[in-house]
Formats: sequence, C-alpha cells, structure tokens
Amino acid sequence: MRKLVVLKLDGDLYLGVQVTLEIGEEGKRPTTEITGKLPSNLDMATAIDQWQSIYRSLWKFTRIKAKKIIYDGSISQRRKEYDTKASEVQEHLNNWLLSESFRPVREKWLKHLMPDEEIRVLIRTHCLQLKKLPWHLWDLIDRDYLKAEVVLSIPESERVTPALQTSSWRNKIRILAILGHSDGIDVEQDRQLLEKLPSAATTFLVEPQYSDINDKLWKQPWNILFFAGHSKSEGDTGCIYINKTDKLTIDELRHDLRNAVANGLQLAIFNSCDGLGLARELQDLQIPQIIVMREPVPDFVAQKFLKHFLEVFSSGQSIYAAVRTARQRLKGIEKEYPGASWLPVISEHPAVVPMTWQLHRKMFAVKSGMAILLTSLFVTSFVLGVRYWGYLQTSELKAFDDFMQLRSQLVTEQPDERILIITIDEADIQYQLNKGMQMRWSLSDQALAQLLEKLNKYQPRTIGLDIYRDGILDPKYPNLAIRFQEDDRLFFVCKVATLDDDGDTDGIPPPLGVSTERLSFSDFVADEEDIARRQLLHLTPPSKSLCTTEYAFSLQLALHYLDKEEKTSSVTKEAYLQIGNVVFEQLNEHTSGYQKVDASGYQILLNYRSLSSVEKIAEQISLRDVLDEKIPLESVELLKDRIVLIGLSAPTNTNDYWKTPFSSNAKPKQKQIPGVFVQAQMLSQILSAVLDRRPLLWWWSGWMEALWIWGWSLIGGITAWYYSKPLHLGLAVIVTLLILFGLCFGIFTLAGWVPLIPPILAFLATQVLVVSSFRRFYLDKRKQLNFDHD
Repeated sequence: MRKLVVLKLDGDLYLGVQVTLEIGEEGKRPTTEITGKLPSNLDMATAIDQWQSIYRSLWKFTRIKAKKIIYDGSISQRRKEYDTKASEVQEHLNNWLLSESFRPVREKWLKHLMPDEEIRVLIRTHCLQLKKLPWHLWDLIDRDYLKAEVVLSIPESERVTPALQTSSWRNKIRILAILGHSDGIDVEQDRQLLEKLPSAATTFLVEPQYSDINDKLWKQPWNILFFAGHSKSEGDTGCIYINKTDKLTIDELRHDLRNAVANGLQLAIFNSCDGLGLARELQDLQIPQIIVMREPVPDFVAQKFLKHFLEVFSSGQSIYAAVRTARQRLKGIEKEYPGASWLPVISEHPAVVPMTWQLHRKMFAVKSGMAILLTSLFVTSFVLGVRYWGYLQTSELKAFDDFMQLRSQLVTEQPDERILIITIDEADIQYQLNKGMQMRWSLSDQALAQLLEKLNKYQPRTIGLDIYRDGILDPKYPNLAIRFQEDDRLFFVCKVATLDDDGDTDGIPPPLGVSTERLSFSDFVADEEDIARRQLLHLTPPSKSLCTTEYAFSLQLALHYLDKEEKTSSVTKEAYLQIGNVVFEQLNEHTSGYQKVDASGYQILLNYRSLSSVEKIAEQISLRDVLDEKIPLESVELLKDRIVLIGLSAPTNTNDYWKTPFSSNAKPKQKQIPGVFVQAQMLSQILSAVLDRRPLLWWWSGWMEALWIWGWSLIGGITAWYYSKPLHLGLAVIVTLLILFGLCFGIFTLAGWVPLIPPILAFLATQVLVVSSFRRFYLDKRKQLNFDHD
C-alpha cells in the first residue's frame, strides 16, 4: 500500500522554517509524527531567483506570451550558466536538508520508510518561495527512494465532501480540452495525443469564447480539464489566453470551476506556462489534483511530457507514478532543453482521494465486478427460492394469460374444420319442452335418439357426447340403447371421484352398457379462479370412483379420429405419450410458471388457438336446427368425416363453465365459457399437433431457467453500474424491460413459455442493491476522508 509522507512547512527561506513530519499509510491516520526546523537560507533564496532568471532567458518560443520573454546573450553561454546555477540550487537544497536541526526528521524518515515503497510526499506550505524549490532533487527522493513523488499542497483546508460523481468509474473518462490562443504553439500535437487515449471521451474547445467554456462546465460533468495554449503567472495570480483577444483569470472562472468540482472534476492539467500561480488559485477552488509547469515550457518539452504522462497514467498507474516517469523521461532531452525535468509540478487538495485513470475499469474488474457477480448470485438464489415455493405462481400465470391475449390480437388462426359443435342452449331446452319431450337435465332421450339418427346419415367420423347420461335409458327408444352399445364412433363421458367434488366423492358414472373403450372422463384441472390452462390426458381413478376410465374425453376422440390417419399412440422411453411423431411432454411439479403445483395424472399445457373468441374454435349448429333439418348445405359438408361434439351451452349448468386465459379481458357475460368449447380446444390441440405440426407449448429445464434469470440479474447489475444519472438509468431500465418483455413474448409466439416475472424481479432487485452498495461505498469513502482530515 502506498505510503503518505506529509511535510508541513511554516516559514520561509529568510526567517527559517518550522517543520512537522507525518508518516502513515495512504487513506489512514499518520502513525508517526515529529517536528524539526530548517534554518534560514539566503543563499538558496538568491540561487533559486537567479536560476529562474537564467532559465527564462533561454527560451524564446515557449508557452508563455512571447513579448514577455527576455532574450540576452548567447544561448551556449546561457546554457552553461544554467547548468552551473541548477547544480548550485540542488547543492544548496540538499545541504539545507542536512541541517542539524532537521536531522531528527530525516532519521525518522529513514527509520519508517523503505526505499522500494511507493510514497506520496505532500509538501504543505503557503510560501510560494518554498514551492518553487526543486523538491524532486532532494537526495532521499532523487537517489534513495526512487518510487517517491513530491506533491505541493497547502497547510490547512476545508473539509471536502467528494461528489458522488460516477462517470469516472462507470463510463469513459470525460475530458474537456480547451485549446486556447496558440500563436507560435503547436497545440495540434496535444489534440492528437488526447484523441488516442483509451477509455476516454474528449470534447475539444478550440480558441473558444468564454460563453462556450461556461456552458460546458455547467451543463456536463467532467473528470479532467485540460488546457493548452498561452498563460502566465504574476505572483499568486494566473490567467489563461483562451483565444487571440481574450484572457481569463482563475477568479473569473471561479463559479464555473466550483460547479465542475461539485460534478466530479478530479484533475486539471495546464500544459502551458509558469503555472504555480494558477495552481494556487485552482487549489483554493478545491480542485482535487492539478498539474502545471512551474516555468515557461518549450513546445517540444510540453508535448513530450504530455505524451509520457498520458502513456503511464492511462495504463492505470497512479498520477504520481505517471509524473515521476514523465520527469525521468524528460531528463533524456535536457542537453537540448535544460531544466525540462524541473518543470512538471503536482499540486493537490489534501482532503481528496487521488484519481486513477482506470478507476472505473479496476473497480469493475475487482470490486464492482465481484460485487455485481455476488449480488446477482444472491438475488437469483433468492428469486429462485421464492419461486420454488410457489410465491410467484399467481403473477407468472397472469403473465401467461397476458401473452395468450396479446398473441390472439397479433396472430390470427383459423377455426378447426375437423370439428363441429352441436350446442344445446336455453332455446333448445325450451324447444324440447314445447315438443312434449321428457327432459333428463338438458337433453331428453327422445331428442338424443333423434339427434344420433340424424347425424348417422351425415357420416361423421367420431361423435362425442359431452353430457352425463348415467341412469337407465327410456325404453321407448330401444334404438338409442342399441346405438349406445354398438356404435363405435360414439364416445361418452363420466366424472372421476374427487375429494372436493361438492361432497360427492364417488363421481358420476358412465351410461349403462357402453364398452370401456368408448368411455372417458370429462374432468379438467383448473388453477385458481377455475382458469383452465392445463389439459389432463390420463389419470388413475380412485378405487371407489364410479367412473373408472383412465383417459380424457379429448384424447379418446383424437385417437379415434387419428386412427384412420394411421397415427397411433405409443410411450417413449421417458414415459411420455407419443402420437405419430409428436411427443406430448408431461408437466411436472415445477414447470415454468407452475411451481409446487399438483401435477398428478398426465398433464400438458393447453395451447389455445389464437382466435377472436375461444368459442369460435369450430363451426357451431344448434340442436333444434339439426332436429328440424335446418342445417345449411355448407354445414352438412362439414359433418361428413368430422368430429361432432355435443355439449351444453346454456348457463343452466354452472358447474361446467370455465374461465380461460382470455377471461380477464373479456366482457362480463363472456368471462366463463361452457366446458364443451374448452373440450374442443383440447381436442384441436392434439389434432393440430399431430396432423398440422402446430407446436405444443414447451418450456426450459430448471437449470436453463436459472441461467436465464441469473443473466437478467447480471444485466440489472451492469446497467446500474454503467448508468450514473437517474434519468439515464431510468430510461435504461425501461428499454431493458421492454426488450425482456419482447424476447419473452417473441418466444411465446413460437410456443415457448419462458420466465418473465422472475427475471424482472431479479433485474430490478440487483439494480437496487448495486446502486445502494456503490452509494454506501462512496459514503464510506466520504466518512474516511472526513476522519482522515479532522
């Protein structure tokens, strides 16, 4: 972990300096503290002023305004003078730091710091004269502690609460690059360097007006502010030339920069001129970190520094390592450009967390990535657990119904022409009474005998009577009894005993004298609110049941019809029913939205036809029209070689009225439909799957659903990490949920029922937890900073 060394200097070179040394780990309170003193040093004060004068006389084409340059004597002579004076300054500095009164401080440094440690040396002083010293040439730093870097700061500071600006760790680093007045300066090189930066989004303002800068600093958040062009310092005051005619002082930018800091500005780079005055004023604005040039800087040096600095900084190393490396690289050009390595200076506010270029990448890879991964696993496990115990079943079945309704609006199928339904409504019941027939519930034996006689001449392939006919037939109609016993096209229903059968646990028996091959049960499996979403094909009746058949009415009719199509049934090795080449996969206790459901018997999902109404599954003819032979010619043709269902459509028998997935959106009188229409849907599903290859509803395995839910949980976490602004995050949530809904519905149109509600919950829950965790992380950082700088 990086060490932090703080040297608090109170005084100046004329009166002497009181020194306080603090040593500790970065981000923690210092563990070592000692005081000392440095004597006055008038010779060094004179030497540093002479060095500055000689340096400034060397360069004509610098990043300071050209008319202020002093040009005196031959360049060769001035360079020799410069080398001599630079060595003199370095010698004065190190001799001064070897003073006897400073020895305890030096010894404490040597005792508690290792040469291979990365060290941030914070020089905290108000004295501009002390800031001008080349602290990087202190022998401890220049010779022994090669991973140490000097940073200038001020002795005290206001407590800073860092903005919870997240663009630096969620998105690309945002850079506002101001390319100001560039007379005699090649700022295009700076622009090219910035454009090539990885993971950076750079906005350029070329010789802008002040209004342009003002708009950018107020309306958008920035991580780095970069300036290249002419600037100058006069004492503690600095200004920058933004175009050929206008200049701005830092005081004029005060409110703009304070707003930028509040929105996350972390680093200001002024690759321009003698910037110690700029640095002081910028530091007063609580800009976390600033890089300036202490003296006028030649074009070539400025560009080399920027190139080397950005190469290291954008690779993820600290700003201190980047400046140290760039300074070391500048030593290689000091024969042509004397003093180049002296120029770069870091100045920073003491109460901030140092910026790292790839903080957003590292946080994602190490902390954010791990946090999102663990959070998504936790949320997914929780959602799967809640789902496993059935707490999401109601909402998932509601989503299933919504998909069914939406599909019927967008995808239209035709009625099944293989089926014809003869309905018995209230008018048909009244018709029988008017004819003096002896009623047995809704259908008299006389009417049934006439109906079967009429149907016989139309030659249907299969006839299904979806009305209970238990008891003895009226002896007046002997042909009816014969037809019951001998017509192998005619199938009947009975009801299997159930414990919740309104107290009648014995069920309803089948007609007498009918062979078991033509008997079937009419029982449905319904979910809450009597909604029929499943189809029961087979069950084992209780021993006490009066109805002992094992096969469903719809299955018996379908198998009889398909027999002539040479489609026979069999059982696969997985014990699934197969008819022809189609396998009817059995539901289990945990099937998509069904969790902890009673899956006894052999159940499949019911894939309703997409029609404007469930009752339009097939052509319908009333009982009275058949008996009076008022059947239209086209309907007569429909009867031949078809399946005829006979069932009640009058509301007199409310026990055989069912809700469907379409009921919630239906008119009040259509929310429940007669069971004969549900039987027709079930029958059509089997026929269409075998003969038309119409898909049965399918679902994923448990582990596939778990991966699906986990994937959306991860997307939720990543979305929350990536989008920092509430508006952007809100829009991203809406778009992502629309995509999820679209994918689930698109798969549903292909007959796939994949989870929708669980991934929505996982997506949103992970987002909430990730946002909360990052907020808590930054609040903890705030507390730590406040603690460290109390």
